[in-house]
Parts: sequence; C-alpha cells; structure tokens
Amino acid sequence: MLENFITNHGMAISGAILIIAYIFIASEKIQKSVVALVGASLTLLLGLLPFHGHWDETANVYVRSAFDYIAFEVIFLLIGMMILVNIASRSGVFKWMALQILKATKGHPKLVLFALAAFTAVASAFLDNVTTVVLIMPVTFVIAKEFDTDPVPFLVTEVLASNIGGTATLIGDPPNIIIGAKAGLSFMDFLYELTGIIALIFIVSVSLLVFMFRKSLKATPEKMAHIANLDNSKTITDKPLMIRSMIVLALVILGFVTHDKTGIPAYVFAVAGASILLLFEKPKEIYKDVEWLTIFFFVGLFIIIGGFEANGGISFLADKLIALTHGSVTAATMFILWGSGILSGIIDNIPYTATMAPLIAEVQHTLPFAGAQHMHHPLWWALSLGACLGGNLTIIGAAANVLVSETATSKGFPISFMRFMKYGALITFISLTLSSLYLYFKYLMP
Repeated sequence: MLENFITNHGMAISGAILIIAYIFIASEKIQKSVVALVGASLTLLLGLLPFHGHWDETANVYVRSAFDYIAFEVIFLLIGMMILVNIASRSGVFKWMALQILKATKGHPKLVLFALAAFTAVASAFLDNVTTVVLIMPVTFVIAKEFDTDPVPFLVTEVLASNIGGTATLIGDPPNIIIGAKAGLSFMDFLYELTGIIALIFIVSVSLLVFMFRKSLKATPEKMAHIANLDNSKTITDKPLMIRSMIVLALVILGFVTHDKTGIPAYVFAVAGASILLLFEKPKEIYKDVEWLTIFFFVGLFIIIGGFEANGGISFLADKLIALTHGSVTAATMFILWGSGILSGIIDNIPYTATMAPLIAEVQHTLPFAGAQHMHHPLWWALSLGACLGGNLTIIGAAANVLVSETATSKGFPISFMRFMKYGALITFISLTLSSLYLYFKYLMP
C-alpha cells in the first residue's frame, strides 16, 4: 500500500523533501549538512531512489542508483583544492602577496582599497571565497588601524570582490564546479567565456565603491608613508613549504588549463596536487581543516535532488520553464540570469545551482535551439553569472559574506543586514545588467 502510494506520488514526495530541506537550510536553525543528510536518508528510506543501478527491460533504459546521482568529480575537486590551499596558506605566502600589493600603492587609501579588492578577486578565482577572505581579513584590520579608519568599507568591498572574482573560473565558486560537471565545461571554457565580463564588472563595481566610500578613504602623509614601508620580511614562515606548494599549485592550474588537450578531469589534478603536498605534512592535522561539513552537505544534497530528478520533478519544471518563456532562448536566458541572481541572494546558491543544473540539462534537449551546440552555452553562463554574482545581494547570500560579517562584529565593527544591502544590492544590479548585455550581444542578438 505504502509502496504504491510512494510510486504514484514520488514527484510530490521528493519535491516536498527538497522544499523542506531548502526552508531549513535558509533558516539556519539546523546545520545545513545535517539537513542535507536527513533529507538524503528520507529519500533512500522511502525508496525514491534505487540502491543499485539496473537495466529496465520494459522501458529499455538504465535506472541510476543513488550513488550515480552523486557528482564525485565535484566532491573530489573540492577536497583536493581545500587540502592544497590549506597547506599552501600555512607558509604565509598569500599574506605576503597581499602586503606586497599594499606596499606598491604607496599608502594611498583609494589605491589601497582597489588593491585589496583586486587581490581578493584574483585570489578568489583560484581559491575558494571563504579561504580568500580568511587570508585578507587580518591584513585589512591592520591597514584600517594604521589609517585610523573604519574597516567596514574595506571589508564590504573585499567580500563583494570575492564573489565577483570567484565567478571567473571553474574552481572559483562551488556553483561553477557543479555547472562544469553537469555541462561538461572545462577550466578553459570558464576562463574564455567569463574572464572578460567579470573583469569589466569588477572595474565598474570597485570604481563605484571607491567613489561611495571616498569620505572614509583619507590619510595623512605620515600614515601613508607607514603603509608604504610595512615590514614584509617575516611574513613567510616556512620557505621550503612556500616553494613546494607554489610549484604544485602552478602545476595543478596548468593541468586545469590543458584539460582539453589531455582529457584528464580537473579533479584528478586537484587530488594529485593535494596528495603530493600531503607527503611532506602530518595528514591528520591537514584533514582536520578540510571543510567536511561542506562535503557532506554536497553528498546529501545530490541524493535529495537525485530523488526529485528520478521521479520526474526536473522534467516537470523544465516543461514549465519552456512554457513560461514560450520556447525563446533569449527569454529563458534572461529569466535564469535574473532569477538566479535574486534567489541566490536569499537562499544558499549551492543547493539552488545543484537543482537548476539538471533542469537546464533537461531544457537543452527540449527547446528548439537544443540541436545547435553553440546555443547551449547561454543558459549555463546565465546560471553561473546569476548564481555567483547574486551572492552579493545580501549579507547571507554567500558563506564569505557571513564569515566577514561575524568576524567584523566580534571585533566591534558590526555590518548590519541593511548596511551591507545598501552596497550589495546596487553592485548586484550593475553586475546582472552588464551580464545581460554580454549574453545578449554575444549569443542572443539576431
């Protein structure tokens, strides 16, 4: 009886699990990895996904198992990069880079703000956003103290820059890793398609922020001289580790860049690089700092969404999207871009992207433009730009935003929801507008 009910109402039940999981993730009442694992357990216990893959003779299709829905290339790419960056940062090399950039500004406050933003954006394209802001925050508080000014303008600019910069590459932001895995897009695809528009968005956004914060960006000649002459000689605490980790990181990125030629997936290079560096470390200490909560969150989430997809939920939503946009690629692209941008500022962009990626894969097969390979891309790039840039909308839009807010509050410089949104909403609107123009003129213009 129960089995028949679940079979007949699988889409509604799996959809309810997904929606309830979203609500609990957004409310943050229960840690999100726990929510994802509880949802995944329910999906499996109710039989919404089979435990073993098998060939269905009647339908003449392969029925995927629960494990087939877990994107292990995403999981291993995240683990590999987390280990690699964690080991490299122990040498002090990233802090050294940040201070060198500051010294190059000669202590001019507006240039300092721009330099910190540029460092954060570039670093976020190759490291995850949370790691980048963790590295840059201590430097920021020192600089603000030297200038005898409020650090909030610097912190807000940095966190906005981190979300912008993270959009530019496959490994810069988790949504891009999910999109790359589902769409079969390489590191170079992201670099080629998104770097130009992200550079433009960064320059426009940070220039505007410099103007908006101009009253806070003043300093005496003495203070400027002090910043220009900061001692950076003792920042690197372990030179052999720095040399080793930089060589490995460069080789891993080279591996990402040559993926199209070698055919070796990005996660293989990430795990290989992490493994080499672990040979010289105490693995237990390094493994402790891997964000396992994030990893288990991904695993649980993939199973929940797999249940919804296996029971026809994704196909149902794809049909609705096609009907809503009347089969127009332009309407679908703009709908996904702006919808993703707004929703990602309100809910976590990782579960949102994990839900949308199979939806877009489904839409590709049913919209009239599905046969033209070059026309697939606008939808994927719209999802990437919307989901990543939308994280700037609110203080809860991305993990880096929350971390910076909590750290600033603990140091006596609270960043309220509305204060952040005053800048974040404007930057998000500008980012999505520029992205719309880019997508239209590159792909959609008749």
